[in-house]
Amino acid sequence: MIIEPRIRGFICLTAHPEGCAQNVLNQVNYVKSKGAINGAEKVLVIGASTGFGLSSRVTAAFGSGASTIGVFFEKPPAEGKTASAGWYNTAAFENLAHGEGLYAKSINGDAFSDEVKKKTIDLIKADLGQVDLVIYSLASPKRTNPRTGITHNSVLKPIGEVFTNKTVDFHTGVVSDVSINPANEEEIANTVAVMGGEDWQMWIDDLKAADVLAEGVITVAYSYIGPAVTEKVYRKGTIGMAKNDLEAKAGEITESLKILNGRGIVSVNKALVTQASSAIPVIPLYISLLYKIMKEKGIQEGCIEQIQRLFEDRLYNGGEIPTDDKGRIRIDDWEMRDDVQAEIANLWQNASTETLVATGDLQGYKTDFLNLFGFAVPGVDYGADVNEMVEISGLV
Repeated sequence: MIIEPRIRGFICLTAHPEGCAQNVLNQVNYVKSKGAINGAEKVLVIGASTGFGLSSRVTAAFGSGASTIGVFFEKPPAEGKTASAGWYNTAAFENLAHGEGLYAKSINGDAFSDEVKKKTIDLIKADLGQVDLVIYSLASPKRTNPRTGITHNSVLKPIGEVFTNKTVDFHTGVVSDVSINPANEEEIANTVAVMGGEDWQMWIDDLKAADVLAEGVITVAYSYIGPAVTEKVYRKGTIGMAKNDLEAKAGEITESLKILNGRGIVSVNKALVTQASSAIPVIPLYISLLYKIMKEKGIQEGCIEQIQRLFEDRLYNGGEIPTDDKGRIRIDDWEMRDDVQAEIANLWQNASTETLVATGDLQGYKTDFLNLFGFAVPGVDYGADVNEMVEISGLV
């Protein structure tokens, strides 16, 4: 079939298998170009099919030659209907990994469930014995707690007062003001239940109890802080409360892993175009300005550049893992440089539909958004007939 992007708001309803495959190949080639990393050998990635999770799996496999198990929740293809992008990403990753003799298997299901946790543990026991790195990179708008049966839905809201600021419709380039009403206590609690650290801790507790965590195991969860201009809707909003909980759980996980000389740690990553970030008012405008500035300074990074640097310079640098005063890895250091943030603050004051054409990188934002789904990828013939019925060779 001929596959074209069908976009509804911040979601693309289609994905291109060849475009996704080229994206993954580009990531693999980048990691290989940076040289070998003396890192983990057996890796579990929870949330492995897109974004930082996919890049973590690519970096572990093609940077360190690691065996990898990926867990995700993606839609398979049907005749005349494409799979979700993460399905095609994983199929491409496994084909490349298997082609180089690397172990790679995957589990598709609700990672919040006890069933998927047990299935993952059984696979580790059968094939790898133990894992020495666990990446936690889940992003979901809702979660059903397997212990209570309660389904929690997250919200993207400020806390305490109405938040009003600028945002941009990245499809049209129109800059406008947006106002968001504050969350109530129930909404805050539900967002923490979905996006906080409870499920990460459940995973580590279950893996530890099953004796599938190796001596010296590291587990990393991904977070974001961001600048002052977004903090009322992000870091000081409902999502920020969830991220605070995630960071608190890192300390509890580290305590529980002391018997293995292990560690739980949060990596604060850079702002990037994702489905989740596209849905948060203010963030698309901020990223558009950020991209323009970081590209001009030669310090722009996508997912794979961020994660390759995280693995090589932070996690597996041959010495202590450098952290901030709260014990977090700060791989957002280039984004948060004083000169970068000062320029953004200056441009923000005059940001409008007219000025953004020159001061922002809205085209870069749009391209990155389309790339998430395998579209607008250089070297791909989008007029060609492609097979949507792609299988994941290592799916368990």
